[in-house]
Amino acid sequence: MTFDRAAGLVPYLKRLGISHLYASPIFTATSESTHGYDVTDANEIEPAIGGRAGFDRLVKALKAADIGLIIDIVPNHMAASLENAWWHDVIEKGENSRYAQHFDINWSRRLTLPVLGDTFETVLENGEIALKPDPKTGNPSFAYYENFFPLAHETWQGRESETLQLTDKAEIATLHEQQPYRLMSWRDAPRDLSYRRFFEVTGLVGVRVEDKAVFDDTHRLILELVHTGAVDGLRVDHVDGLADPKAYLDLLRQEAGADCYITVEKILGEGEHLPDDWPISGTTGYEFIASLSHALVDGEKLTALRKAYVDVVGKPVDMEAELRAAKLLMADKNFEGEFTTLLTLALSIAETAKLTLEEKAVRSALRELLVAFPVYRTYGTKQSLPPASQDRLQKVVEKVKTSVNAPDPQALDFLTHILTGEIAEEALSEAANFRIRFQQLTGPLMAKSVEDTLFYRQNMSLALNEVGAEPLPRAFSPDHFHAEMKTRLERQPDALSSTSTHDTKRGEDARARLYTLTEAPELWAECVARWRQLNQSNVSQLDDGAAPEPAVEWMLYQALAGVWPAILQPDDNAGLEALEKRFLAYVEKALREAKRRTNWGDGNETYEKAVLDYARHLLASANQAFLKDFSASMQPFIRAGLVNSLTQSVIKLTAPGVPDIYQGCEALDFSLVDPDNRREPDFATLEQQLNVDQKLSAFTEQSVFSGELKQHVIATLLRCRQETPTLFRQGDYLPLIAKGKKAEHALAFARLDGDDALIVIVPRLVFKGIEQGLMQPNIEHWAETEIALPEQLANRHYHNVLNGEALLLEDTLKLETFKERPSVVILRG
Repeated sequence: MTFDRAAGLVPYLKRLGISHLYASPIFTATSESTHGYDVTDANEIEPAIGGRAGFDRLVKALKAADIGLIIDIVPNHMAASLENAWWHDVIEKGENSRYAQHFDINWSRRLTLPVLGDTFETVLENGEIALKPDPKTGNPSFAYYENFFPLAHETWQGRESETLQLTDKAEIATLHEQQPYRLMSWRDAPRDLSYRRFFEVTGLVGVRVEDKAVFDDTHRLILELVHTGAVDGLRVDHVDGLADPKAYLDLLRQEAGADCYITVEKILGEGEHLPDDWPISGTTGYEFIASLSHALVDGEKLTALRKAYVDVVGKPVDMEAELRAAKLLMADKNFEGEFTTLLTLALSIAETAKLTLEEKAVRSALRELLVAFPVYRTYGTKQSLPPASQDRLQKVVEKVKTSVNAPDPQALDFLTHILTGEIAEEALSEAANFRIRFQQLTGPLMAKSVEDTLFYRQNMSLALNEVGAEPLPRAFSPDHFHAEMKTRLERQPDALSSTSTHDTKRGEDARARLYTLTEAPELWAECVARWRQLNQSNVSQLDDGAAPEPAVEWMLYQALAGVWPAILQPDDNAGLEALEKRFLAYVEKALREAKRRTNWGDGNETYEKAVLDYARHLLASANQAFLKDFSASMQPFIRAGLVNSLTQSVIKLTAPGVPDIYQGCEALDFSLVDPDNRREPDFATLEQQLNVDQKLSAFTEQSVFSGELKQHVIATLLRCRQETPTLFRQGDYLPLIAKGKKAEHALAFARLDGDDALIVIVPRLVFKGIEQGLMQPNIEHWAETEIALPEQLANRHYHNVLNGEALLLEDTLKLETFKERPSVVILRG
């Protein structure tokens, strides 16, 4: 998406009712980058999407339409790429580089570059490395395929010709030993890396923005864009990766000014809140998705769905044990290097403090402490832990001490004292380093354990396997949703309310559809059993078991249920082919992320091929028996999911928070995980079908299936927000309780600000109530169901925002009054 093409969308965005365009990183990134988070130059705007001139044209178009601009910034990391001039300089000059301290590098040893397909010795022996002049500088370099790694000047100056003519492998190896870096196999990165990376991505190196000089160098253009008024807000990527998030945010706020809207990408655990002293508006909204699940999941039937899943898997599922296993895998293997760094630091601190501890005991204690952490991190500084973080740590320590895997208490107490700063004075500096690195590891370990391992292993309900979701079984209820919204209004009313992002596991409408499986678990189980039987002949028997195994079959059918286009017919060969390409990419990623029988580092081609062939067979045009059965069986789930989509959108636009509409999600989005969710929407169709003046009564069932109705409802509510902004930003949140025959099928709340009031009533759990179709009047839908109105809302005139109908409400609102479908009611008074 270039700046000029984005500028061309501005009239549409204005008509839709958008207040701000929110852009992914716009700074120069690696060649062919598809996302921009691999920044190579933080002070240049990416030429491939239009450069500074194109950016300025977009800003001009936005300002003419009175639309603001929010940009995504990436302070935690940059690309560890030869295209990054700073990184290139560090490779060439080592600690003598001006940028040596810009990156989080352990300079007690040579810089490791995990870029080879094998060890340096093997690659050299195979003739894959040679000495050649760098095409850009002409200087001698190690050439490895298309990459040219510069040699330190002192190792070749005055001997340029001689150096370039070296062919003796021993002499080349000696020259390599003289460099400030060490070329190594990418496979060794998890256990032997000299720099902090982003999660498991060795191509992204940590940046030390805690250093004011580094902050200044990496934020020069960002702050210029803010100060000139081109940019109105900043979204801070992965704030938990920073050494001291609060200090960074304090400095960013100071430099950006009080009026700059700042949000942070931060995943909050159950019951966790942002620190009160962070000078920001809130998070980017993952916790809002988790709250929404309480409104749309049938908590009473989750046990039945869990039983059906266990029956297919063939054994009970202990989620606590599964979570522990995933975290141990991360600590022991995927983050082995980071773990070893912490262990080495701890042992050094013990020696400095003259404490006698066995390495085995400290290792076990550190492992258990990391695995037990229930949230992303604490927020200790170089000095100590703040009170809230101390409380969090103490609870974790007590849990570890009383667990069946409790480590040596002396070793655990020692680590606790390091984290709290209660250590010998001579060891305080090392303790501060340990504290910061411990906190920078707990986040990635949690993310990769839960989101990118457990949520691909345990697939009882894919809708609940979402970024920000709790991994352990929990109760779901509308009461919990209301409580979360009241807390949201109190603590972060200006935070983003997201339902889809580039990081979510599936598009919002796919998730909304999959919520409906919790309403009909027995029916879903019957369908899966039948489909497995229909496709049984395509299950392969491998040496290590069936492929796909039953648990993966369950996952495949559920993933297909979520992504299946609402109007796709089983005889639409072109549609099936398009879906197959997307689905197979997802399946491959899901298998590797699960890390059961294959993974990204050590692929099991035989297993992957067998499962992909099975998935391919599901969508083969010749597999009509299954396709017809699947399509027909999915219809009630599709219809109920479309109602959920409307409910979800209405809540997002009326509950506390700032609604964030991911590209194309103003209509329907049945995307899978990235990169599928980065496909460009059909903006031409979206522009064509938007008619904000259309009456609700004019919509047909087809308009629901096309997403046109969802788009209309969103546009209508955005206009409503613009007319009464204070109501939505600061208005009280009042849960309303339905009583009567259909009470469990209604979710209701009100927003109140002085004379302005909004009553929102949306349907939930409608799977068994839409047999007559989505748009057909149904007198029974709200039969004998009513809402008692509190004094502030009673005896007032209202009009229905969606259809203009006027009415006077006394102290009771009878829902059967509203016969028009879909049964979304938004009353403004």
